[in-house]
Amino acid sequence: MKRFTLAGIAALALLIVQTATAQVQVGFRAGANWGAVSKPDLIDTFSPEFKPSPGPTGAVFLEFPVSDRVSIRPEIAYIRKGFVINEGFDFSLGSWEIPLGARVAYQTNYVELPVLAKINLNDGPVQVYLMAGAAAGYAVDGRIRTRASALFRTRPIDIPMSMDGFGFNRWDFSGIGGLGLSAEAGVGKFFVEARYEHGFSRQYDLPMLQLPIRNRGLSASIGYSFPIGR
Repeated sequence: MKRFTLAGIAALALLIVQTATAQVQVGFRAGANWGAVSKPDLIDTFSPEFKPSPGPTGAVFLEFPVSDRVSIRPEIAYIRKGFVINEGFDFSLGSWEIPLGARVAYQTNYVELPVLAKINLNDGPVQVYLMAGAAAGYAVDGRIRTRASALFRTRPIDIPMSMDGFGFNRWDFSGIGGLGLSAEAGVGKFFVEARYEHGFSRQYDLPMLQLPIRNRGLSASIGYSFPIGR
């Protein structure tokens, strides 16, 4: 542990020295996340299909260059995760087949702290880049949104989720990988990027049954960054 601590301090000191003479960027991004969850084999044969749940995401960040093409980007982010269950069947009424169904969306709002390494693949005013890193997230609230359908669709009904009950794990640690494209615009850069987030934390930890349900997600964002300081 001591070696890891000393290595971390040395890496932080090196980053401070290298960025002292470099131009730091500040930026923001906003977009959408299509949340999903892993499905345990235990319930795969008798559970409904889990589908992606769309929701917003956004962040503010700083970007510290460590070389000509590599930089470190810590963020403060908001992201909505979850999944959707769609169930339906046909009800016979004489010669009429009436479709009946319900849509249940499990949506959880997280505050996340991603730390990403960004690697530019080329030079010039338009750049392609890769990102990789990790994030720690905390669930602040959530809801279960239901909507029934037959001959017409009902209005959605929202039920607040109990974040401290039923073995729900509010912490979510994940790995992130992504691809982006940036272009010079004014004093800064306009960018678009796509990310995949792979959760490692089990979301439900019940005393008698531990289900390996973990968050997954694909997101797309647009944003802008500009230099600060000198």
